[in-house]
Amino acid sequence: MDAFLQRVWYEGRSQWFSLLLLPLSWLFGAVAAVRRAAYRRGWSQSFRVSRPVIVVGNITVGGTGKTPMTIWLAERLQARGVRVGIVLRGYGGTSTQWPRDVTNETSAEEVGDEAVLLARRTGALVVAGPDRVAAANRAIERGAEVVVCDDGLQHYRLVRNLEIAVVDERRGLGNRRLLPAGPLREPPSRLNSVGLKVLTRRAQPTAGNAIPNAIVTTPVLGDAVSLGTGERRSLESFVGSPVHAIAGIGNPQAFFDALTALGLSVDAHPLPDHVRLTEEHISFPDGAPVLMTEKDAVKCPPGATASRLANCWAVRLDIAIGEADAQAIDRLLDRLLPSH
Repeated sequence: MDAFLQRVWYEGRSQWFSLLLLPLSWLFGAVAAVRRAAYRRGWSQSFRVSRPVIVVGNITVGGTGKTPMTIWLAERLQARGVRVGIVLRGYGGTSTQWPRDVTNETSAEEVGDEAVLLARRTGALVVAGPDRVAAANRAIERGAEVVVCDDGLQHYRLVRNLEIAVVDERRGLGNRRLLPAGPLREPPSRLNSVGLKVLTRRAQPTAGNAIPNAIVTTPVLGDAVSLGTGERRSLESFVGSPVHAIAGIGNPQAFFDALTALGLSVDAHPLPDHVRLTEEHISFPDGAPVLMTEKDAVKCPPGATASRLANCWAVRLDIAIGEADAQAIDRLLDRLLPSH
């Protein structure tokens, strides 16, 4: 069903189905508008924490590149000597106690895959929990000087000092309809109120999907690291023989397309976002290498044999930002953190 909706929302197929859902979309929009107004007018209570809060999110369902942007932002802040706390919902986590401090060794099953990925990549003070106010306060208790919230643009209960909205350029805002007739969590006009708009450009500029006054980020795939041995290989070294690629992320096709663009012969295996990996997901009879995103790598079954994991490779993802755009972000940070 998810793949079908993606085609309806982003590819313009089966538009009769989208039209059928329009009454529900109008209802969703009305509820969302009332909720926003309730927080804006003080009918619902918002909470301000004692440190600046930056929210990195999106207004569409699915992957736009917000987690790589969060990683870049955390590293940029840390380079200035700022202690960064990252908070997120912990989607898919089974923990019965929240908020949860997250380290390199925390189980992704307990706190969600993105939380563990962020802890491993950034070394920041990562705290997961559905109550982002409580999670932010916990990060501050641990010494965070600024809180970066991965997702949560619509979590108005937490007062924020800067909102960053990330849009995937290739998919844009889809058919520009609200859920469930389209992919939007909020109307397109919501982008006018954020402090920074970020466009994730995965290929050549896409006509019709431009976002005015947005900075541009470009995803960059790094080396692949064996989950069993720690061996590091360039992606170019896989060219010439087939590979399996698995991706349980919001936009798995983006990962497959990036590998194909490097000349790899990819047998793609898209999986639902946040899916819990089993040995069946990483086992293929032909013995070809299995490439996966870092987010999937943190979920690999702990009971898998070393020989099987040796054939599984986590592919690092970074983003590149032009110097002028990076300096524009620095100026925003200067206003938030004048002492740094």
